[in-house]
Amino acid sequence: MNRYPLWKNLLICLVLILGLLYTLPNFYGEVPAVQVSSARSTIKVDAALLQRVTDALKSAGIAQTGAILDETSLRVRFANEDTQMKARDLIEHTLNPDPKATDYLVALNLLSASPQWLRSIHALPMYLGLDLRGGVHFLLQVDMDGAITKQIDVIAGDARNLLREKKIEYSSVARDGEQVVVHLRDAASRDKARSVIRDMRNDLQYVERDSAGDFVLVASLTPAARATLQEDALRQNIVTLHNRVNELGVAEPVIQQQGTDRIVVELPGVQDVARAKDIIGRTATLQVRMAAEGSALGADIFADNSRGQGGQVAVKKEVLLTGDHFVKASPGFDGQTQRPLVSITLDSAGGSVMRKITRENLHKPMAIILFEKGKGEAISVATIQGEFGNQFQISGNFSTEETNNLALLIRSGSLAAPMDIIEERTIGPSMGADNIRMGYHSVLWGFVAITIFMCIYYVMFGLISTAALGANMLFLIAGLSTLQATLTLPGIAAIALALGMAIDSNVLINERIREELRDGATPQAAITAGYHHAFDTILDSNVTTFIVGFALLLFGSGPIKGFAVVHCMGIVTSLFSAIFVSRMLTNFVYGSRRKLVSLAIGQIWKPETK
Repeated sequence: MNRYPLWKNLLICLVLILGLLYTLPNFYGEVPAVQVSSARSTIKVDAALLQRVTDALKSAGIAQTGAILDETSLRVRFANEDTQMKARDLIEHTLNPDPKATDYLVALNLLSASPQWLRSIHALPMYLGLDLRGGVHFLLQVDMDGAITKQIDVIAGDARNLLREKKIEYSSVARDGEQVVVHLRDAASRDKARSVIRDMRNDLQYVERDSAGDFVLVASLTPAARATLQEDALRQNIVTLHNRVNELGVAEPVIQQQGTDRIVVELPGVQDVARAKDIIGRTATLQVRMAAEGSALGADIFADNSRGQGGQVAVKKEVLLTGDHFVKASPGFDGQTQRPLVSITLDSAGGSVMRKITRENLHKPMAIILFEKGKGEAISVATIQGEFGNQFQISGNFSTEETNNLALLIRSGSLAAPMDIIEERTIGPSMGADNIRMGYHSVLWGFVAITIFMCIYYVMFGLISTAALGANMLFLIAGLSTLQATLTLPGIAAIALALGMAIDSNVLINERIREELRDGATPQAAITAGYHHAFDTILDSNVTTFIVGFALLLFGSGPIKGFAVVHCMGIVTSLFSAIFVSRMLTNFVYGSRRKLVSLAIGQIWKPETK
């Protein structure tokens, strides 16, 4: 008899129910929403902002249908577009009463219309990619040579100051391409120079050259240091770009690395290319100033967000340093007290200025001012505890989160490496809608054609195979929705391909059952043997196909990677649906029949006997 134990039937039914639940959000469509995000790096989006917006809407009698708060934005849903427009104006006036001092960015958006009970179990729809929703695509080329050159300039300046401090005589210290070339008077001076420079930097490699009494030491970055520098530059540029595109009101921007020196920026729903380019290319600036003592007359007043507690700080008008001199900022811990702090590295010119400032202003407060969109605010106000140069630390009663935020704010003053837009394209929303319609029809009619063929050729087993194929589609869409994957046109192509690959497994099973019947097996034995013997063939064919898909996922990028994700997931879901779901359905139809005479599996061709 062909029967599954009760627990296995219940488990498969549970998976089917979960697949249905996590597929449902994709059929509810979208509703109007208002997105609120921070206009400046020091403004936080938190529960207090949610309460403020909720109270304002309630006071104005504007009904909302839900709100979503995450790390970067607050999104409030509304029933229709008229309510959305009224809410946008109200929230804009509430959060930004002074149009010249924008603290929050308020933008129109669209959110899933799925009900709260689905969202409560984290059942969310797939995101639509650029080619389905429309929007702007940029491919940015990161100038890695520029990042390395900037670092070599820093090393050359630091080496020059260090040799001067150690009183080691040298003829010149200069950058030559990606190398620091030091000319010294004798071999002993060269040995001393190499020793002190190695103590300063442990990521350099050295070559010595002698010519006509000129003793030359050539220092360059090690391959590991170059790779680390490039990775850090890409990572910092990506973080900075994320901070900048928040104000566009994009629900799911795609900002990711492509290759070793490129960044892809995709902004679904954005049609204003000029504004997007302006925001991506915008730079924030840092200024270091001394805090004003006593009367604030003749000083500049800035908001004090150094500890997130509000207030103001008065600083002198003289700008001592700018963000161009900041090389690195990273969170860390004090080696003795284990208290969180921020370690900062300046270039040689900045270090010289800082040494002079700290020597002359011991025990006085110094402020770091961040300027974004023409407005400045203090992100750090600290007392100078001692004289220091190009490396120093900012410490205090910080939490680990606060030091991480401060380091990020300092780094956001500028991009780690210059970038150029080498490719841009815009896809209109109407074209995206056409792509969705055509993709939907291709999958639908493909499914219908397969259903007709299977039902004609395999009769009842064709119907069972079609039901298993429907379950496979359910699992695939549910899986993509659970992962919050972004669906693109290549993804739709992969879904269509998954249909053909999934039904192939059922064809193997059905033909194997036919073969057993031709060999004289009873119907029940033919079902058992058919599923058993077809398993190895199905597994082998799917594993080899999965290997190819995994290679595409591992080495591909952009549309290729999107295709590979759906392709690999479709292979996994097709194995489950073909082996377990179709067997369960077959058991329900034929498993309880003790005196089964025949199977509705189409014409069984037997060899002629003489």
